[in-house]
Amino acid sequence: MKNYLSFETDIKNLESELDKLKDPYNKEDGISEVNTSKITDTQNELNEKLKEIYSNLDPWQTTLVARHEDRPKSKYFIDNLFDDFIPLSGDRYYGEDKSVLAGFAKFDGNSVLVIGQEKGDNLESRIERNFGMMRPEGYRKTIRLMELANKFNIPIISFIDTPGAYPGVGAEERGQAEAIAKSIECCMKLTVPTISIVIGEGGSGGAIALASASRVVMLENAIYSVISPEGCATILWRDPKKMLDAAKAMKLSAKDLFDLKVIDEIITEPVGGAHRDKEKVLQNVSESIKKNLNYFRDMSSEQILEDRKSKFLKIGRGNGFMSDTTELSNLNKSDNNFQSIIFNLKNSKKFIFGFGITIVLAIAAIFYLL
Repeated sequence: MKNYLSFETDIKNLESELDKLKDPYNKEDGISEVNTSKITDTQNELNEKLKEIYSNLDPWQTTLVARHEDRPKSKYFIDNLFDDFIPLSGDRYYGEDKSVLAGFAKFDGNSVLVIGQEKGDNLESRIERNFGMMRPEGYRKTIRLMELANKFNIPIISFIDTPGAYPGVGAEERGQAEAIAKSIECCMKLTVPTISIVIGEGGSGGAIALASASRVVMLENAIYSVISPEGCATILWRDPKKMLDAAKAMKLSAKDLFDLKVIDEIITEPVGGAHRDKEKVLQNVSESIKKNLNYFRDMSSEQILEDRKSKFLKIGRGNGFMSDTTELSNLNKSDNNFQSIIFNLKNSKKFIFGFGITIVLAIAAIFYLL
């Protein structure tokens, strides 16, 4: 049974009509001839509708596509892109985290370390995988394996798909924040090529812990953000229903992030999302991995490290902030007095002068403490 999103009603109706036309037994009057011309017309109409809808997705609709339950998961890519995958378990401190798959494999005849955040395909596997939310032992396992790969000069490929790190009490007691920080530190110190591919959700520190890579790649309808749109809307406006405004403001789509140079490449998806043609997505991801690995093939360890360092130092140098709040459809002056004040202040000379004084005082305080 196919799963449809809230904005796919027309697509659902057309596909239902198409299925009926293709089935000669599904008629009220018994067996009848298949109307091939009608099938062709309906198929063309369906293709046009898919193009129309998916070429005009807003950021919230893109979020829904990224979360689609039929979307290909990390396990699918690992099983179909790599040979001789050997899964490795445990962090050697606490235990095994099943929300992340990790191990050594062969890609195009060469050894690679593969890491994949796995959400699961059905309710039972989703519970077992903790919906892709890693715990500290998961990050410590990946750190252990990344350091091992670095020792033997083996490239690292990671598939990012998580709503965020697990926020449970037990995870916090075992050092969730430290584990994420250590993972980011480890990624930045590696002297081997690292490629991170955001295939669905790239949520918060749970994603950046593994996505601090030489090359960060996103599928066309994936998202990558510091917090979920619902969480952002709840914090800023105390209204989770304003998730569209939050999604717009956070610039979480692949196109926005590519323009801001947060990511390095966008992998195109079939019209209608990756779940409609998994084989095509598999081929596109494979080509991207090959291209990026070839880029680093003749680089020395020092050059790889310097390339990653310069890449991250360049992020945020452009225009990453919204200058026009009218883009946010649900906001008005009564709802957003605080927002208006902030924008007015930023545009005033008093704000610039006050900000400058604050910086000067902060620098003076640092020198005094030294």
